[in-house]
Amino acid sequence: MRTEDLLAAIATGLWRWDSVSGAVSYDAEAARLVGLPAEATTLPEAAARACFHPADWLEVKAIVDLAVAEGTLAEARLRIVDEKGTVLRTVRTRSRPMARGGSEDGYHLLGTLQEVPDPLPGTSAAGPPVTGDWRRNREAFLLDAGRALAEAMSTAEVLRVAAGLSMPGFSPEGLAVFGVQGERISVIGHHGPRAGADHPFHDIGLGSDYPAAEVVRTGRAVYLPTPEEYRGRFPAAWSLGRPRKRRSWAFLPLIVAGRTIGAWMAGFAHPVSFSPDERSVLTTIARMLAQALSRTALQETERELADGLQRSMLPASKPDIPGLTVAARYVPTGGGLQVGGDWYDVIGLPSGRTALVIGDVQGHDVHAAGIMGQLRIAVRAYASEGHHPDAVLSRASRFLAGLAAPDGPDGRYDPRFATCLYMEVDPVAGTLDIARAGHPDPAVRLADGTMMVRPTAGGLPLGIDPDTDYPTTRVVLEPGETLLMCTDGLIETGGHDLETGWDRIRKVFERPATLTNDPDALTNDSGTLPTDGLDSDDLEALADSLVQAVHGPPSHHTTGPLADRREDDIALLLIRREAEVCLVGPGSAPVRRTAVTVAQAEPERIAGTRQQLRDMLHDWADPDQVESAVLMLSEMVTNVLVHTDGDALLVAEVSGRHGARRLRLDVADSSDELPHRRRPGELASSGRGLLLLEMLADNWGVDPRGDGKCIWYELYEAAPDGAAPSGE
Repeated sequence: MRTEDLLAAIATGLWRWDSVSGAVSYDAEAARLVGLPAEATTLPEAAARACFHPADWLEVKAIVDLAVAEGTLAEARLRIVDEKGTVLRTVRTRSRPMARGGSEDGYHLLGTLQEVPDPLPGTSAAGPPVTGDWRRNREAFLLDAGRALAEAMSTAEVLRVAAGLSMPGFSPEGLAVFGVQGERISVIGHHGPRAGADHPFHDIGLGSDYPAAEVVRTGRAVYLPTPEEYRGRFPAAWSLGRPRKRRSWAFLPLIVAGRTIGAWMAGFAHPVSFSPDERSVLTTIARMLAQALSRTALQETERELADGLQRSMLPASKPDIPGLTVAARYVPTGGGLQVGGDWYDVIGLPSGRTALVIGDVQGHDVHAAGIMGQLRIAVRAYASEGHHPDAVLSRASRFLAGLAAPDGPDGRYDPRFATCLYMEVDPVAGTLDIARAGHPDPAVRLADGTMMVRPTAGGLPLGIDPDTDYPTTRVVLEPGETLLMCTDGLIETGGHDLETGWDRIRKVFERPATLTNDPDALTNDSGTLPTDGLDSDDLEALADSLVQAVHGPPSHHTTGPLADRREDDIALLLIRREAEVCLVGPGSAPVRRTAVTVAQAEPERIAGTRQQLRDMLHDWADPDQVESAVLMLSEMVTNVLVHTDGDALLVAEVSGRHGARRLRLDVADSSDELPHRRRPGELASSGRGLLLLEMLADNWGVDPRGDGKCIWYELYEAAPDGAAPSGE
């Protein structure tokens, strides 16, 4: 007898469902059972679906999806309806999904159909119906669990989410997640009565006779609805765990991209039959949990790699420079591996001095990080050979230009440039010899808290022109002053340009040194006035404040004028020269002082000196006096460049209490020829310098020196017309 004849004799039909094409094929008996003519036929999915009750079709779809996921049989009851929706009969289907040849995404569903009698009145059905409320609760639970697992940023957070799962209708009493390490599996997170103690299955062999081990070996779920089934299938695990308070267990594989990375156990204090709907919920949670664990493990590996790479490229320990306090920060704010091209370094020189370096390689990727590491080593090597700052940057530029090499299989070149600020520090004299390659200028916080950006000479960024020269600028860091070196990320992050970026930094940089008008409030126990007001801990706090203002929550209230909110790495170095000065008498206050050299070949730096003077006088009482001071400065420096062959050395000093201060400005040059008073005509374009000094300065003069002369003026702070001085 043929198989078809045998099945027809017992009223059993065969059907086949292609998940890709949607075609459903019936033999003659199966066609009769679903209400079609008793002959073999093939229908599209929509026509086949019309033969079944709509609710039952959704049920069988969920059961089939579960069977595909678990590799098990799909079994369900289906009501057959006619065109009017009247139920004709109830059939039972048992089917198995089989992969389609050459396709990994689809499957064939092969199964049987058999009519089953309706239950008699007063008897129970095969199982409790699944209500719409239960389905809605399940969908809401899965959405909430999926959102929580997607938002988890670490393995610990994923495990906390898994421990807090409360499933609709059958909440587990205990949960455990098993991870795989070679040929061993161990508990990496658990929740329940044993959460505070060592788990009995903390470390077991992959070949052991335990449910979790079998799940990892086979990749198939294990459901244990009763203690008797647990004891019978896994006697060794039962005797070791002694799970007396639990009545049902589910062990599911955690599979990602076809690879089993662990197992998940849910234990229940009440009996659970593990119906298809319950298994569907557990399988879905296992899938989401596996994806979340795989994602967070990859993120933690990347963070660990980035942290290790960045730590290897930064100084190994906090720099110790006699007479100076140093604080440094590096904050990667971009994406990817969270490592980019910014760096800083502290280098001991053969002369006994110390070099401070800060730089930024173009780009924010692994390539930029690699170039940064090579460039940092090159700069350190050139500095350790004893070269001056200008020579160090010239050699580094040639080195970087030589790194351009084919990048990628198409042989394209990917040249990179880098900005850099190199500073050689003499802590005894307080001098800073600075060479700059396209990098932002440093800023100095004076002893009274005023911030000034120090213009320095510079050249092109490294790697653009190998023959570029990098002139050196000498800056004197006075006792109590703090210098800031930073990359453009600190200035421009948040859509800022240089002007608005420095304004934002100024508010934070000046804040710790806000001084009161009461000199008694400024003195310490020894009767001296701290010229800075910052100890090493305060300098660290200042570094944190600068980063928070740019990258932390406060930065969202200080966005710049540019449309996009650009993010960039942040590197900064803070250097404070330590000193305390004795009070000369009542009312003494810190002195603001700055010194600038304007070379014959750099007349454009006059604009920078004017801006520095305005910064020094930012809180001067009378704005007209500020403009007078700037005008006289411009006249004096220009006269040096026009009428002598040497450079102009400018020294400006503000002393006294607020409201009654004195500005003294000296401009020295190497010429011993004294200025002469002239009587220019109405159309003359020069000769009015001394006349301006007489009209605008409160006091002025010319002092001959052995190596030239110095012309100076003084202004005494006065309140604007009609206003009382702020010091009164």
